[in-house]
Amino acid sequence: MIKKIISRVIGRLLTARINAAVHAEVEHSLLYRHRVFGSSERLILAPSAIVHNALFNTLSGLVIIEEGVCFGHSVSVLTGTHNADATGREREDFPTLGCDIVIKRGVWIASNATILGPCIIGEDAVVAACSLVRNDVPPRTIVAGVPAKIIRKLAQETDDAKSLELHI
Repeated sequence: MIKKIISRVIGRLLTARINAAVHAEVEHSLLYRHRVFGSSERLILAPSAIVHNALFNTLSGLVIIEEGVCFGHSVSVLTGTHNADATGREREDFPTLGCDIVIKRGVWIASNATILGPCIIGEDAVVAACSLVRNDVPPRTIVAGVPAKIIRKLAQETDDAKSLELHI
């Protein structure tokens, strides 16, 4: 009888540990693994880029993410488009080229932003949360809104600031 009780307790403990491990893996997948809709060969992702659980649609062009880029959660980068004037099954057709998206070095894209191609987001730019980017974003610029508009330019880095960064 004691053997059965001990067996049940150990079984429950093992089940709880396995469930916790599975839950942690699922949570990690949802929060930190990006998804690609289309060919993953059309996604060029720098090793230092942090994209969390972004969705990349590569059906209509390349997506290039350069060094030091950081995404918040649930960012959508979409090259795909459709002809809104078409009807029925014709609406399902889409271009396979020409809607490339390039996100340059040091860009920060906050959570739930959507980037529509074709566009280039310039170096060190910031895209605010929940913004819809439909056009190019100049370097060192903050954009926000639907559609995204320039909020302000960021100050240019000085040689003193660069030097200070190296010594900190």
